[in-house]
Amino acid sequence: MGEPKGAARKGVRTAVVPDPDDGRRPIAWLHITAPGGAMPTATSWCVCGHDRSAVGHRRVLALIAEHNDHRESCPLRNPQEGRAAA
Repeated sequence: MGEPKGAARKGVRTAVVPDPDDGRRPIAWLHITAPGGAMPTATSWCVCGHDRSAVGHRRVLALIAEHNDHRESCPLRNPQEGRAAA
């Protein structure tokens, strides 16, 4: 008699994993590096074909702003089909 053996007895926890097929997919990435205070570099890439890179503080900051602006104008995030012409 005694306690059951195995994982249940040890109280192993399971993680709740979000549904992998909830329809959301990443379509754009912004990758920034500045190892050890070195010259920063950044890459902005989107599935729609937007592909930019920058080196240096000012250019990386400008690329971050451009990446954020692209989010508003990307045809994959903001489809124009079915919208009335302005």
